[in-house]
Amino acid sequence: MSKIITFGEIMLRLSPAGNKRFLQADTFEMLFGGGEANVAVSCANYGHEVVFVTKLPKHEIGQAAVNSLRKYGVKTDFIVRGGDRTGIYYCETGAAMRPSKVIYDRANSAIAEANPADFDFDEIMKNADWFHWTGITPALSDKAAELVKLACKAAKKHSVTVSVDLNFRKKLWTKEKAQSIMRPLMQYVDVCIGNEEDAELCLGFKPDADVAAGHTDAEGYKEIFKQMAAEFGFKYVVSTLRESFSASHNGWKAMIYNGAEFYTSKRYDIEPIIDRVGGGDSFAGGIIHGLLTKATQDEALEFAVAASALKHTVNGDFNLVSEEEVEALAGGDSSGRVQR
Repeated sequence: MSKIITFGEIMLRLSPAGNKRFLQADTFEMLFGGGEANVAVSCANYGHEVVFVTKLPKHEIGQAAVNSLRKYGVKTDFIVRGGDRTGIYYCETGAAMRPSKVIYDRANSAIAEANPADFDFDEIMKNADWFHWTGITPALSDKAAELVKLACKAAKKHSVTVSVDLNFRKKLWTKEKAQSIMRPLMQYVDVCIGNEEDAELCLGFKPDADVAAGHTDAEGYKEIFKQMAAEFGFKYVVSTLRESFSASHNGWKAMIYNGAEFYTSKRYDIEPIIDRVGGGDSFAGGIIHGLLTKATQDEALEFAVAASALKHTVNGDFNLVSEEEVEALAGGDSSGRVQR
């Protein structure tokens, strides 16, 4: 298997039990998650050597975050200890027409305040095959954006494939700020992953699709994919195509473009959704594994879509499914029958 590096923030997640609202909760479930950390766990579950890079405080909550990664086989050798805060987010799980809600408490977290001297990216990228980051990390602070740039430069120096999940977060920055940072970073990217909103707000490309109304015609994305690949030189452009009928019921498929051919995956009807958070990250982890191990982009995409469909059935940020479980679903076994 391959050596994969991910860099970003892992946060403490506090959630009311079940579908309770924040105002109803007397207790919160404590979990950990974050874009690049979620991808790291997925790839480790598929058998890769995975290294997650971040900065966390030396206190017990920081250590608990480190332990949550080690539990699933993610290597933490390059996690720097220091700073004052572990980022927190509160997550309320929606149902039917009531959407899930996220409240951030992550300002001035350790990774947002980290400096270039904290990381030896040249050493981190040695012998790596793949480096993954998301648009969430440079949105944390100007310092974090500079760290992403340095990591990408080191990856390119060592001929490492670089992927990005654009992941626009309106609670972290504006589209103007996002484009001013993200567009220059695309020169380092080989595989660009994102949905229709990400492509528009991070890079300025708007597909012909009414997602709010549940319309995700893949044909509306093809011209945008071509433009993105032509402008930035991406080897692959990948997008999830989510039909959001309600918080509990989504349609789910994806499209990939390798500069010559398009491929659209099979569609999954996901109902009921247990936890949508981390769904995009599980897709990113799946496409990384797929492109590293499958013979064609078609097979890679089918693996990624099946992996992310399964994630919607798992509580928490991490996609705790095996390669064998994903292969079974991608191969057509969606019965959900008890395995004895």
